[in-house]
Amino acid sequence: MNLKNKVAIVTGAGQGIGLEICKQLLTHGAMVVLNDIDTVLAEKTVISLQSSGKCTAVVGDSSDLAIIQKMVDIAVSTYGKLDIVIANAGITHFGDFLTYSAESFFKVMEVNLGGSFFLAQAAANQMKEQRSGGAIVFMSSVTAHQAHKNLSAYGMSKAALEMLAKNLVIELSPYKINVNTVAPGATLTERTLKEENYSETWQGLTPLGRAANVQDIAQAVLFLVSDNAKHITGQSLIVDGGWSSLSPSPYQN
Repeated sequence: MNLKNKVAIVTGAGQGIGLEICKQLLTHGAMVVLNDIDTVLAEKTVISLQSSGKCTAVVGDSSDLAIIQKMVDIAVSTYGKLDIVIANAGITHFGDFLTYSAESFFKVMEVNLGGSFFLAQAAANQMKEQRSGGAIVFMSSVTAHQAHKNLSAYGMSKAALEMLAKNLVIELSPYKINVNTVAPGATLTERTLKEENYSETWQGLTPLGRAANVQDIAQAVLFLVSDNAKHITGQSLIVDGGWSSLSPSPYQN
């Protein structure tokens, strides 16, 4: 997976899966524009990655159209082009369907769908202009494939991203831009490890005997944006240790 001299944008990259994706990209020779909404986190992350390669931070809400365009502009002005986009940023608002608030619903859609849609649009226009192709990956979830308690809006948003990837095959294939999604299952991150017994619970529920780590997800993403996957587009790669084949629930009735 030689990504030398490729230029990538990664959103939601201050920690967790997004951060590991940046690390892997840099390790394989890419240059990275890293986005996070948290100013301190983004700046600290870029500093920590400087020894690994060329990395620049763009701080802001990944669903803000001005921030989206800024990311594309910074990639081009700093590194000369844009080859790869990974729309990793997303939010989760748990809630019972019968009492789920409009505020939570529209925020989930704004970030998970709007941010991904318009980042892909801005990036694709740049790639079209460059005439050298490119790769886009949306971050989906196993909840796009299997029902999960209190995640109706979130699962809906992730399923929509997978349909978006399929639709963009029609729109973007003429410009040699491939579009795919990665759908993680339970993954050990700073956020999930704050949940009580998270690792132990998913160890018992996952056929392969453990929850994913961030490296598992990042390596799947890197494959899809590499030249090894140039003939793969419109697909969703589930990385869940086999959980969605059986779908045992972590919730007790």
